[in-house]
Amino acid sequence: MADEDAGSEEKVAQTSSASADASPDGRSAPAVAEPSAADDPGSPTWALPRGTVVLLTIAGIVVAVLGIKSIGSIVGPVFLGLIMTVAVAPVPGWLRRKGWPKWTAFLATVLLVYGIILGLFGSVIYCIARLATILPQYSDKFNDLIDDVQQALSDHGIGQDKVNDMLSHVDAGKVFDVVGDVVSSTANAASALILVLTVLLFMAVDSINSDERFAVLKRVRPDVAHAFDTFASGTRNYLVVSTVFGLIVAVFDTGALWLMGIPLPLLWGLLSFITNYIPNIGFVLGVIPPAILALLDGGWMLALWVIVIYSVINFVIQSVIQPKFVGDSVGLTTTVTFLSLIFWAWVIGPLGALLAIPLTLLCKSLLLDIDPSTRWTDVLISSGRPTTDEVEEARRHNEQQARIREEAQQAHRAGDGGEDTVSS
Repeated sequence: MADEDAGSEEKVAQTSSASADASPDGRSAPAVAEPSAADDPGSPTWALPRGTVVLLTIAGIVVAVLGIKSIGSIVGPVFLGLIMTVAVAPVPGWLRRKGWPKWTAFLATVLLVYGIILGLFGSVIYCIARLATILPQYSDKFNDLIDDVQQALSDHGIGQDKVNDMLSHVDAGKVFDVVGDVVSSTANAASALILVLTVLLFMAVDSINSDERFAVLKRVRPDVAHAFDTFASGTRNYLVVSTVFGLIVAVFDTGALWLMGIPLPLLWGLLSFITNYIPNIGFVLGVIPPAILALLDGGWMLALWVIVIYSVINFVIQSVIQPKFVGDSVGLTTTVTFLSLIFWAWVIGPLGALLAIPLTLLCKSLLLDIDPSTRWTDVLISSGRPTTDEVEEARRHNEQQARIREEAQQAHRAGDGGEDTVSS
């Protein structure tokens, strides 16, 4: 009796199951495929091996760099215009808060930027032109210097024939011809100046409504907005610090040259101020012209004193005093700064040396800081220690990524287990 009841219940259960699987019109319902681990959006899938992805990324970077290098004469002036626009971006807002009309604040900003650019280019051209006009006056002293070197080498046992062979190709006229070629190349600088001024005008027009655009960007892509803000603030800090301490260095250099009787001390002080914007080797470029004049005008000892005084002033002000007041305004290690100087000078020419730090800050902000998964690189390229907030943010990001990977692995294992059960 009990067996009959059990058999009846089993038949009823089978009938109910069949009814549930049947469609309203009596036909069997189609089978529904269960999602597999491959369909899980959380599971990490790679279309290519990671090594291949890395190689393709490196190849893409090389192609991009070579492309930029091929149009470096355009990229350099355009980026200079961008840097100047970023530098004076707070000026229109400050003028409008003072009660200036919008168009007046815009016009004043454009004139300010034009004045800075024209002053920068004009100062460089003036320094080169003055050096070219002064050096021919020392032609006789240059020949006397060559004779002194020849005599000193002969006194130290170097044969006269070898000395004559080494110095036969040294000609003061050729040296001054090179300076003349440098002066003639200012035509290229003039064309670049026109491009910079044109780009600045268009960028200034577009920046009128930049506040509204940036507010929208903050709402839509806060990470991108933060990257741009980091680049802008870092660039402005770098320019302010370089300007203030460049003026201090220029004043001391001018005074030292005046006391030593070097010709045109104001001119070389101006040159030291301009070259201060070039990191690491800027003071070396600034000391070469006055050292040459000191060598021709007063001999080896005076030239040595010029080099020593320039080096001491640069070291004390930029390596001892400046960090105590402002710290590291750039946020890059010395090695990264020097390598960026070489790299950007190779990519876009001499203007790249002047813009090396802002260009590196832009790449760092848009390629590294914008992505939480790549912010760990700041530990390697930043000069300062990471703050507590940065360490905490990195820890939270790593924990979140670990949870995502663990959940993906669990889902993948669960999917494999379900497939094994079905197949068995």
